[in-house]
Amino acid sequence: MPHQAAGTHALSIGELSQRSGVAPSALHFYERNGLITSERTSGNQRRYGRDMLRRVAFIRVSQRVGIPLKDIRTALDSLPEGRTPTKRDWSRLSRLSRSELDARIEALQHLRQDLDGCIGCGCLSLKACRLQNPSDELGAGGSGPRRWEPAPAAGNPRT
Repeated sequence: MPHQAAGTHALSIGELSQRSGVAPSALHFYERNGLITSERTSGNQRRYGRDMLRRVAFIRVSQRVGIPLKDIRTALDSLPEGRTPTKRDWSRLSRLSRSELDARIEALQHLRQDLDGCIGCGCLSLKACRLQNPSDELGAGGSGPRRWEPAPAAGNPRT
């Protein structure tokens, strides 16, 4: 990834952390995973080009909207010569993730609607529990709670 890390415009890890609002440990994680890069000084200190601020912002915003880190890396790797993402790049990534985000929104809306009927007791054999046990499917297995994990996503049956 070409960037201008050397010289007066380079940022130390502390400066990048302060300017981006991201902890140094997270920046180290991003670097280990190829999301950002640095150069080393003669004293073996990391120096980041100012363009890494935009990359870090791109990563953080992507994470906040639920885009997995592997998809963020794929998007960053697709940029010519590892350049800094632009508004057009963000638009392209968001279009690719839109259907996944729409599915998540739909699932959350469904959860919000059905949560009113849930008393939160864990007794999942109730006929009225539309969240975990629609039509009392688990009642055939006996009384009491049958499972604790969330219901599977549509098209993703439990094993």
